[in-house]
Amino acid sequence: MAAAAGGAPRTLSQREQDIQMMLAADVHLGTKNCDFQMERYVYKRRTDGIYIINLGKTWEKLQLAARVIVAIENPQDIIVQSARPYGQRAVLKFAQHTGANAIAGRHTPGTFTNQMQTTFSEPRLLILTDPRTDHQPIKESALGNIPTIAFCDTDSPMRYVDIGIPANNKGKQSIGFLYWLLARMVMQMRGTILPGHKWDVMVDLFFYRDPEEAKEVDEEEALVAPEYGAPLVDNWGDLPALSAGPAGAEWGGAAPAPVAGEGWDAPAVPLPADAAVAAVPAPATGWEEGSAPAPTGW
Repeated sequence: MAAAAGGAPRTLSQREQDIQMMLAADVHLGTKNCDFQMERYVYKRRTDGIYIINLGKTWEKLQLAARVIVAIENPQDIIVQSARPYGQRAVLKFAQHTGANAIAGRHTPGTFTNQMQTTFSEPRLLILTDPRTDHQPIKESALGNIPTIAFCDTDSPMRYVDIGIPANNKGKQSIGFLYWLLARMVMQMRGTILPGHKWDVMVDLFFYRDPEEAKEVDEEEALVAPEYGAPLVDNWGDLPALSAGPAGAEWGGAAPAPVAGEGWDAPAVPLPADAAVAAVPAPATGWEEGSAPAPTGW
């Protein structure tokens, strides 16, 4: 980093900061093979045979793709698609922030050509993660005259791709960062993010998350007991007795005699003489006697 005249380090521009983050996410690493249409984007070749992508041209192509996306009035006419597992979460997050439609997973043949399908759609723009994996939507977009934007590695076929963004489309950090950067550029051009301000959405949200790792993290969080105040009581002996008997009573001893007037077996209290004469016995309902009920006339 070059120092200014006063000795303070020079502030990096937005383009330089983006390129530094691309280097950290390994966007510049290609493969050991190179397509003849991708040679223009290659900076050099390492001793181990891996091609290095020119990140300056990658940033320029991202700007071009962002301008094309912003030029479409209705964001719902844009479909962003990824059959690769590493790009499915990034595709969903990109669609959430830009208003586009996302297709994560396998592409159903005939989505862009067969009008009898329930999932048929005619987008004005198609954004793909890998031209080799997403070859079926590329063929259908060519038949339907749909412009296509794709992240292309050094060995990716460029046929029917209108705007190819040279980048590493095989790493989880690389794919997530590319979609994050493209979404930020789109929102900056739309005016959602003010110039000179950082986007408050972290790039980690666009990265692929392994289901097994996510499950382990959730289990570890579930094992931690929440501390709401008083600790849990584990000593059952310290709890008060549920029913306190008389002092000195034992479990095996004889039960105490019931108090008069309490219990089912207690003797009935005799009634006064006048009350016994006035009392009239209730008529039997017939259920105990076994007699049939009286006819009601129905």
